[in-house]
Amino acid sequence: ARMVLASFLQRCVQLLLLPIRLLACLGLWDSFYKKVFPYIMAKVAPIYNHKVYKQKQELFSNLRKFTGPSGQLTLLEIGTGTGTNFQFYPPGCRLTCTDPNPNFRKFLLRSLSENRHLKLEHLVAASGEDLHQIPDGTMDVVVCTLVLCSVTNVKKVLTEVLRVLRLGGAFYFLEHVAADHSSWTYFWQKVCDPAWKYFGDGCSLSRETEKELEKTNFSELNLRRIHVAPYWIPTSPHIIGYAVK
Repeated sequence: ARMVLASFLQRCVQLLLLPIRLLACLGLWDSFYKKVFPYIMAKVAPIYNHKVYKQKQELFSNLRKFTGPSGQLTLLEIGTGTGTNFQFYPPGCRLTCTDPNPNFRKFLLRSLSENRHLKLEHLVAASGEDLHQIPDGTMDVVVCTLVLCSVTNVKKVLTEVLRVLRLGGAFYFLEHVAADHSSWTYFWQKVCDPAWKYFGDGCSLSRETEKELEKTNFSELNLRRIHVAPYWIPTSPHIIGYAVK
């Protein structure tokens, strides 16, 4: 009965979204929102970072362990956005940043200027599904936070991650995911999903990212579930960890 109600409310939300859906069909919504979204993220990202500061600090504390034979850590961040992870990367880190939205560039460069301990090597406008500019096996570490929720194909992104990582390299992730299917959180995730997609730049609230990670051919997967406050919001359930190629 709960999912029938969720389905009904979801249709109501879709009706309210008709004007935006029309703009999207005409190709007007995307071009407008891709310009606005970086400004929204520049305000929201620091608030989120403050909430998960300890978790991120702990997650990235062992990055140096994966430094390759060159002695310098080569790190690729997929969907870098405004560069909120830069402060957690070790000094001397050789950084490659990718994001499909070029409008993030000025925010990213501002963040780099505040994190002089890093060395930017490449800045690539590309989606996580197609990183052909990055050669095979050249990265010690790949980082992806709050990105797999909005890509069009998680499996393709993870395939690209494996390709660009050297053997023994690691993939670090922090993602909001689908809640337990019997919970009220999942109910609200399903209700809000249609609107979230438009206002979160393609973001899905109910993605089963953990399953995709388990199916990917990593030699080791270190993953745990956490909840980010406030616990009643649909983006509260998260997965955090790293996987080794």
